[in-house]
Amino acid sequence: MSSRSSRSRQSSVSTTEITDAQITDLISKLQQLIPELRARRSNKVSAAKVLHETCNYIKSLHREVDDLSERLSQLLATTDSNSAQADIIRSLLM
Repeated sequence: MSSRSSRSRQSSVSTTEITDAQITDLISKLQQLIPELRARRSNKVSAAKVLHETCNYIKSLHREVDDLSERLSQLLATTDSNSAQADIIRSLLM
């Protein structure tokens, strides 16, 4: 790699560089948000484990949202379309 492209890449990285302390803080905050990690007695969890569990948690939330949307759609199909209940269900699906 040429020194010119190396310097260019380094200068673009330095403008958006995150410190190790900031990364540690963000990982700690993520750990507090994920139920499986929050329930652990030990705070010693690798950053990789926190990121992995975060991805799993987000995927499970997506599945939950999809399931709830499907259930609301089914409920809407069995409800009078002009009722107040149907309006509420439609607003939830938006």
